[in-house]
Amino acid sequence: MRHCIAVVGAGPAGLTFARVLQRHGHPVTVLERDPAPDARPPGGTLDLHEGMGQLALDKAGLLAGFQALSRPEGQAMRILDTDGTVLRDWRPRPGDRANPEIDRGQLRDLLLGPLDVRWGRGVTEVVPGTRDGVLVRFADGRQETFDLVVGADGAWSRVRPALSPVTPHYTGVTLVETSLDDVDTRHPDLARLVGDGSVAVYGVNRALVAQRNSGGHVKVYAQFRAPLDWHTNLERHVGLNRRAGLGAGMKAGLDAGLEAGLDAGLEAGLDLADVEAARSILPALFDGWAAPVLDLLRHGTAFVHRPLHVLPVSHTWAHVPGVTLLGDAAHLMPPLGVGANLAMLEGAELAESVAAAPGPGDLDEAVRAFEERMWARAGRWAEITTAGLERLVSPDPAEALALFDEVQPS
Repeated sequence: MRHCIAVVGAGPAGLTFARVLQRHGHPVTVLERDPAPDARPPGGTLDLHEGMGQLALDKAGLLAGFQALSRPEGQAMRILDTDGTVLRDWRPRPGDRANPEIDRGQLRDLLLGPLDVRWGRGVTEVVPGTRDGVLVRFADGRQETFDLVVGADGAWSRVRPALSPVTPHYTGVTLVETSLDDVDTRHPDLARLVGDGSVAVYGVNRALVAQRNSGGHVKVYAQFRAPLDWHTNLERHVGLNRRAGLGAGMKAGLDAGLEAGLDAGLEAGLDLADVEAARSILPALFDGWAAPVLDLLRHGTAFVHRPLHVLPVSHTWAHVPGVTLLGDAAHLMPPLGVGANLAMLEGAELAESVAAAPGPGDLDEAVRAFEERMWARAGRWAEITTAGLERLVSPDPAEALALFDEVQPS
């Protein structure tokens, strides 16, 4: 029996679910609120693990395509002290494909293939238990029913309320993302600093991480502990840092222009859309760090605020026939290299379970059993990544180095 199935969200989880289900000969509709695949930047690079993301792609018949696009050299990782001293410089061995990198946009295009994606179909509500199945309401006023609706629509899922009242909460750690373009030509010194993979610098309750993407593009992430509204009240934030001993001498050694920019930012707040202001003010939050490290911020082309939110570590729900969740919609956790991998593997496993379910009752039991497996595994990873975030953005920078030594292959 063919079930009428929809997955909400055309991210890695939803597309993997759809591709594996399609490979098993089962039609599936992908509902995506973006009007087109390239409607917004796809994001940075992902490392796909052999036993997780790569396994999911293998189940979708896409592993060879991934291998052709991925960058094994992107596994390289360098850690610097705040003065620029190299503390660790790990490089993968030839042929090492444990966690190669791939740009999110390339992965999306690989997964899309021949899928039936309904672009511009923003879901506003999912109502299970109707006479005709699960009702999906759209932003344009239309509605449709399905036998199964899979919510793979991320942190602020519109499907999740059909199952759980829980919403993400702020971790206390915020990220500011910026980018460097054509880095090998325009900023060769920074290209050498970043290397083939990533470079990270850890200080007291703050970090700077730069990660190479393909095509000479580098993503830079400034990470620090701050109130959610830190950028609207920098004076308070700097005051909090000073009381915590993080920002003593915040303005010491700054040239007159940067000091004036910092003073203006403290009084008026920081509009991250103002690139010049962000270039001037953000480095002051990392006062005293090596100039080449701060140049990663001073040459940024755009700045985006990305506060880190998470769902409770043990997030579960009472099973509801006809609706389930994948990935961030189910178990949003800190971005420590696991989330996309876990979401893709879940998508592949759920698709296999659904494809093997011959009748309506079997479908519901298959989904219920999948949820039990997902909750147990995701709970373990949520604990690991939550503890990892505490160590990476920590009062003791040595914790980040120790974590690297624990998880990095010898």
